[in-house]
Amino acid sequence: MSSTQPQAPSLVFEPRSGETWRDPFPMYKALRDHDPVHKFELDLDEFWTLSRFNDVFAAAVDAKTFSSAQGLTLAYDDMDRLELESPIVMMDPPDHTDLRKLAIKRFTPKQVMAIEPLVRAFVVERVERLRERGEGDVVIELFKPLPSLVVGHFLGVPEADRKLFDDWTDRTVAAASVGDIASGGDAIGELVLYFSEMIERVRKNPGDDMISALVHARPHGGEVSLARILGFAFTMVTGGNDTATGLLSGAAELLTRNPDQQVLLAKEPRRIPNAVEEFLRLTSPAQGLARMTTRDVTIEGKTIPKDRKVLLLYAAANRDEREFGPDAEECDISRKIRRHVALSYGPHHCIGAAAVRLQARVALEELIGRCPDFRVDFAAGAFAGGNYVRRYISMPFSATGAH
Repeated sequence: MSSTQPQAPSLVFEPRSGETWRDPFPMYKALRDHDPVHKFELDLDEFWTLSRFNDVFAAAVDAKTFSSAQGLTLAYDDMDRLELESPIVMMDPPDHTDLRKLAIKRFTPKQVMAIEPLVRAFVVERVERLRERGEGDVVIELFKPLPSLVVGHFLGVPEADRKLFDDWTDRTVAAASVGDIASGGDAIGELVLYFSEMIERVRKNPGDDMISALVHARPHGGEVSLARILGFAFTMVTGGNDTATGLLSGAAELLTRNPDQQVLLAKEPRRIPNAVEEFLRLTSPAQGLARMTTRDVTIEGKTIPKDRKVLLLYAAANRDEREFGPDAEECDISRKIRRHVALSYGPHHCIGAAAVRLQARVALEELIGRCPDFRVDFAAGAFAGGNYVRRYISMPFSATGAH
């Protein structure tokens, strides 16, 4: 008696954007199960994806084989489009390591904890506004402006300039999210001019901010170049905003989908820090970023040639049953998570990880503490464009759970 193996489905990775971000997870599961090292074509170019946790993790920590120096998008001309010197996220060690050491001093858990009162005051004001009205758009009111406040603070943007900064940020993030930096030309130009002028000011009058720290640093006895400092500011604006919004909006969706978990958090708020890790794992706001192979590399029996862009599918890896168990797709705020790749890993582990966690913890503490029965209408929510970050741009909110 013969037995037949089930046929693997015909799989093609399809970049998502806007509404197609609503449910990419079945595609990720199919890739993990049937074609974990997947080759596909886009605009006549060849690309690859990795979707299993161990493969994504190994690539993330191996900067020598999987280089960031040619950009993080599915474009072989990434660096030609970018008119700034390589931002830190597009650098490999040792240059990346040197700049990261200078910056990380401003993002230690102790440094980040110092801004908790600022973050909490902002969150309380916005949550109370929603609670008093009974409803509103939680992304527009809270999840979008909060990360901008935090990024602006670390960069030393004064309150008086915050509205300008927020506008430039919106337009720059929109351009970066679709992988077309050039389309944000005016905003990026204004942002670069603003920080160029700030750099000159803080040469004489340094503050307690990231730009001042970089201006006055003397790695190996020399100054950090103007281009490097501008590239760092650009990275913080583009990388620190939309991903945090994606985490916060995704967490609200997960709680509404899993009301038992929300009840547990309301009863036992001490569980919120662990819940943040589960929300990071399941939302993985940066769903995937690309690397370039520096040599032929064989994974799962397939050889990816040298000089190919490989998309590390963090969101797929973070739902891999091989790492997280048979219930990997389910939300369990009590799950013991040893590691995940929502904030990448290795040399490019998110430099603002502590700040992201702080925002999520405080936002959840105040939302659940003040509106324990809140619900979001995620089905009516809208997603941002762009092929790399999954985030809502609007999401109806009800303080009492009644839509």
